[in-house]
Amino acid sequence: MMKIWQPSPEEIDKTKNWGTWSKEISEFIWFYDEPETCYILTGEAIATDDTGNSIHFKTGDMVQFEKGHECKWKIIQDIKKKYKFG
Repeated sequence: MMKIWQPSPEEIDKTKNWGTWSKEISEFIWFYDEPETCYILTGEAIATDDTGNSIHFKTGDMVQFEKGHECKWKIIQDIKKKYKFG
């Protein structure tokens, strides 16, 4: 399952101590061996799972992926995110 939403100021504040990850325009398959929540600092991407469900996320979005989920990431604009597992 993939979930996307507009985070509250409190949710954004909690991301300050999360890890940071960035990636250039590209496409790749990713498997989540644990739940991950991401706050998109900059950029834009589409994640599509093997059933064809997709989400389109960009700067300012909060995104969540469940444990065991696999999807194809298509980074449209270089992306930088804060993330946490669990």
